[in-house]
Formats: sequence, structure tokens, C-alpha cells
Amino acid sequence: MKKFLFVCVAIAAITLFSNSASAQVKIGYFDEQAALSLFPGIAKIDTLLNSYRLDSLQEEYKYTLADFQRRDSIFKKDSATMPAKARELATRELLQARYKLVNWTEYSQQMEQAKYEELVDPYRQKLYAAVQEVVAEQKYTLVLKAETISPYVRPNLLDNITIRAAQKLKLPLPKEIEDAWKAASGSSTTTPAKPAAKPAGKG
Repeated sequence: MKKFLFVCVAIAAITLFSNSASAQVKIGYFDEQAALSLFPGIAKIDTLLNSYRLDSLQEEYKYTLADFQRRDSIFKKDSATMPAKARELATRELLQARYKLVNWTEYSQQMEQAKYEELVDPYRQKLYAAVQEVVAEQKYTLVLKAETISPYVRPNLLDNITIRAAQKLKLPLPKEIEDAWKAASGSSTTTPAKPAAKPAGKG
């Protein structure tokens, strides 16, 4: 079912690209990760995530493990004499702590992802605003994720909203992309050759 749905989406994308002119549908494509990677200072997110992993998550794991061991020791010693309600509550808390420790990898990955989203959000907000401006200015009616476009389709480079948004934000682009953009848009900076001088004495 998923394969069928993917094929349908791919065919729809190809059809939209091929019929965009006749149907008056203007289609652009956008790669968020490629755009985010252009921001100066974005690399510091990796450093901050590593620090969060070591200073926060690792310390939380140590505390959770020590707290579980302490509670488990107390429970084993005192459970027989505990009132039924207190024993039930202590058992529930131990099970919750054990579950967290057993599933620590999944928990830490979720926490790291949440931290990443928090750190990247300021960049995303700037990018989102720039993309919205580009879409409005260029009158795009549909924007596709770059990764959803079939490798058999060669969309127009000028419809690459990633590049247009980067230009609007004045983000540095790789030279090969700048050159390809200039060639596609006809704004090459190559100086045209001067016409040869006519020989003296000839009209």
C-alpha cells in the first residue's frame, strides 16, 4: 500500500512538472536541511547537543539509576511491613523508574530530538519567513520537498526555492551553485568579447 502511494505521489509530481505551464500551476521545490546548513553558526548546534548529552542526559541517567537502586533497596527491606496502599505506590514508582532505565536509549533520543528542535527553531523561523516571501513574490502555487521529486525528473534550477530563500537571507552559496544559477538565469558575469577592429582604409 505504501509503495503504491509513493508511486502515485511520484507520478503526480512528474505530471505536475510537465503540465505546469499549460495548467498555469507554478511549482517550486525546497530542501530544508540544505538551506539550514548554509546558516553561519549552525554547526554550533552539534556542540550544544553534545554538551546537553553529557551534562544533562548522562547526569539524569546517573541520578535515575542511583534513585532506583535506593528505592529498590528500601522496598526490599520494608515492603513486608508497609501498609497495602504505600506498598502499591512504591511498586508503581519502581516500575516506572525501571521502565525508564530499560528504555533509556529511546528516551534519550527523544530528548535529544526535542533539544535539537529547540536549538534549530530560530534558524527555521528566519528560513520560513524567507520562503514565504519567495513563494508570494514568484507566485508559486505548489512547493514540493526536494527529496520527493523523482530522480528521473530534472526540474528547473530557477524553481529551487532553497537557493532563492538563501539569496534573500544573504546566506553564502557554494561557488558551483552560484555559477549554475547565473548560467540558468542568464546573469553570467562573463564580459562579452569586443568586436574585432576593422582594417584601416576599409569601410
